[in-house]
Amino acid sequence: MESSVTWRDGMAFDAALEGFTFGIDADPAVGGRGLGPKPKGLVLTALCGCTAMDVISILTKMRVPLTGFSVDASTELTDTHPKVFTAVTVNYRFTGEDLPLAKLQRAVSLSEESYCGVTAMLKKHTQVESAIWVNGERV
Repeated sequence: MESSVTWRDGMAFDAALEGFTFGIDADPAVGGRGLGPKPKGLVLTALCGCTAMDVISILTKMRVPLTGFSVDASTELTDTHPKVFTAVTVNYRFTGEDLPLAKLQRAVSLSEESYCGVTAMLKKHTQVESAIWVNGERV
């Protein structure tokens, strides 16, 4: 796996990863102009995508039918440099009828404990907590 960034101007860069190109930028307070996401935010997106792909793969093998699924993550940053995540909260949001809670929990657990490399990397440096939501209710 390889990635690169090429400076545009100010604090804006063009990022390249696996044949895809996208912009990244910094906050206006430090010279950015909002021309793309900030790098630390992309770490949260990577976490959401990694664990979501695991969960969908596992639930597909378990033959659990979903009508919808999303993962969101949030964090705060430390006040001092290097500013790092203080803790991460990951929300798994499932929708569907008569969803088997035990299978949902098992899929999330397998992703978080065995498969998702992004979770594994983050857990070495910060606390990662999760919550499962089914049809809008936390379980």
